[in-house]
Order: sequence, then C-alpha cells, then structure tokens
Amino acid sequence: MPTYDEQLRALEEQLHRDDPGFAAAMADGTPRSPREYRRRNAWLWMTFGLTALGMGIAIGHGLLIATGLVVAGAAAHLFGPQRGRPRGKDLPNHGKGNPDTT
Repeated sequence: MPTYDEQLRALEEQLHRDDPGFAAAMADGTPRSPREYRRRNAWLWMTFGLTALGMGIAIGHGLLIATGLVVAGAAAHLFGPQRGRPRGKDLPNHGKGNPDTT
C-alpha cells in the first residue's frame, strides 16, 4: 500500500501531466485557474456565433443564420467540463475482450 508521501507524489505527477502550466504556477506561488475553467475561446466563439446570427436575422440571409447557429452551438459545447480521455490503466478490467485476462 503506498504511503501518504507516495500518494501525494503521484497526485503531483498526474497534475503536471494534465496541466503543466497550472502545476508550474502553483510551484511558483502564483496560481491560475485550471484549464477546465478557462473559457476565453468559448466566449470569443459564442460572441462570433451570436453576432453572425444577429446579422443573418437582420439582413434575412439564411446561410448566415445557419452559420451563426452552428458556431453558437459549438461554442456552447466548449463551456462544458473538459473530460480527458480515460487512460487504459485507470479503466476497470472486467475481462471482456481483453486477451490478457484468463
């Protein structure tokens, strides 16, 4: 069973792999928000999409309306929590389709 220090070291290494900029900022004593909470690009895309939608409605151009709706929808998706791809070693092994299990 890993000791408390080993668990902390593993947590620190995982944090450094997931978001090296956040880990470096924490080490320097100037923390910044984690990657999951930085939404600058999402706001920019949402603004662009809603602007295109508004302009499309104002001038009555269907393609611009559709573009605005698609871009705004994609930007709304960026506001959701970012879930990383599960790593193979973290997945529970139930023996289904895995040739290594007996």
